[in-house]
Amino acid sequence: MIDMAIAKLVRYAEQTGLIAPEDHTWAVNTLLEALHLDSYTEQTLEDTAIDLPAVLDELLDDAHARGVMTENSIVYRDLFDTALMGRLTPPPREVIAKFRALYAEDPIRATDWYYRFSQDTNYIRRDRIAKDMQWKTQTAYGEIDITINLSKPEKDPKAIAAARNLPASAYPQCQLCHANEGYAGRVNHPARQNHRIIPITIANKPWFMQYSPYVYYNEHCIVFNAAHTPMKIDRDCFCKLLDFVGQFPHYFVGSNADLPIVGGSILAHDHFQGGRYTFAMETAPIKTPLTFADFPEVRAGIVKWPMSVIRLTCADPDKLIELGDRILTAWRGYTDEAAMILSETDGVPHNTITPIARRRGTDYELDLVLRNNLTTEEHPLGLYHPHAELHHIKKENIGLIEVMGLAVLPARLKQELAVLAEKMVKGEDLRADPLTESHADWAEGFASEVTAENAMDVIQREVGKVFATVLEHAGVYKDTEAFLRFVETVGGKA
Repeated sequence: MIDMAIAKLVRYAEQTGLIAPEDHTWAVNTLLEALHLDSYTEQTLEDTAIDLPAVLDELLDDAHARGVMTENSIVYRDLFDTALMGRLTPPPREVIAKFRALYAEDPIRATDWYYRFSQDTNYIRRDRIAKDMQWKTQTAYGEIDITINLSKPEKDPKAIAAARNLPASAYPQCQLCHANEGYAGRVNHPARQNHRIIPITIANKPWFMQYSPYVYYNEHCIVFNAAHTPMKIDRDCFCKLLDFVGQFPHYFVGSNADLPIVGGSILAHDHFQGGRYTFAMETAPIKTPLTFADFPEVRAGIVKWPMSVIRLTCADPDKLIELGDRILTAWRGYTDEAAMILSETDGVPHNTITPIARRRGTDYELDLVLRNNLTTEEHPLGLYHPHAELHHIKKENIGLIEVMGLAVLPARLKQELAVLAEKMVKGEDLRADPLTESHADWAEGFASEVTAENAMDVIQREVGKVFATVLEHAGVYKDTEAFLRFVETVGGKA
């Protein structure tokens, strides 16, 4: 009975604090409007937790059966259930006021509430996040994280065809712009009626904070410029990163690099990613301590990490900004042909940095990951990019999250690795199946260890080793001596 599903959705909104008891009748009626229904009988419910995905599925199935929802694929279902949740989501002014009141007491209380709220509205879909495959692998660089992300829905052919026929739209300009808040969406742009963003000020400029709907790690937040302006790694970027962790000392924050291949997927809108999670890179020790003559207050060193990282730590963030800017400026124009570091070819720049900021006790810390997007005949996708022999596991760009030690692997691997395990146990020909053919050479290297009991454990361990090699490929320096040649150009020494 559809009235029961409506009653459960309203009860869920009351239980989670999205609406107050006084909003009950209004909530029922606004859902009736969205569902194209004109009558309702009040229901008696037990006082138990509501299974939100199950309730929404029931409402969507009914809406499709009645022709209210014309298509029944995941794209159309997401558009429709977001519209329903949007009806029950408080307006921005209330969300902002609540966040600010909690922040005045304690920044942790504010983000705890906002993260839970972003899940309660179903903007972050808990049921999909729970489907992600996640594990850890011990490597020479510490325990790294692996995830096969399954929470991002794949578009179906009908939605792709419908999107192709839509007129071009420049609103919102991108999926980060603040114009997404409350937007109804379309088949080629996600609905965001249940999305609320928090205005913040960083380095005296207006910015916003939100959480990623796909949550690759705990409290995975996105901090984005109020203006649709391109990514840029510069002195101001360091100022903004360190200002943010000054305001939210329990979070780290970092930026993707600002060049193709080594950058993120959205270079057109200035943004950072942060959160409340300890990555392997953060716990990695200093391999080679460094000193910079002009900055005696700054503790520095090359990090024991597969990528090329200079770590700077100081109680005064201004010192980190000054030294970080010097390192960035030097790196932008640095060439060392013996180490295959070219700052540019034919006027095209190659050198940039992936910066990460955090607090370490009362100190501020800045990790500067040196990046280079040079391509060669042998490595057309990037010399400092996963090489071809690793593409069966990871072919995509190595962005901020991967740099810190969390592999975000493609969804195809869930099925491919399951089939691989099954075939290895049975001793079947891996090259005879398109799902396992690309993994055959790699899998033969550890086939002797595989049993029926441990097959997936062994495969997951080996995937972790591949990711460690991916990071080694992305590292611009393979030896400390060449690394120190660069450090010396900025007045540093080991």
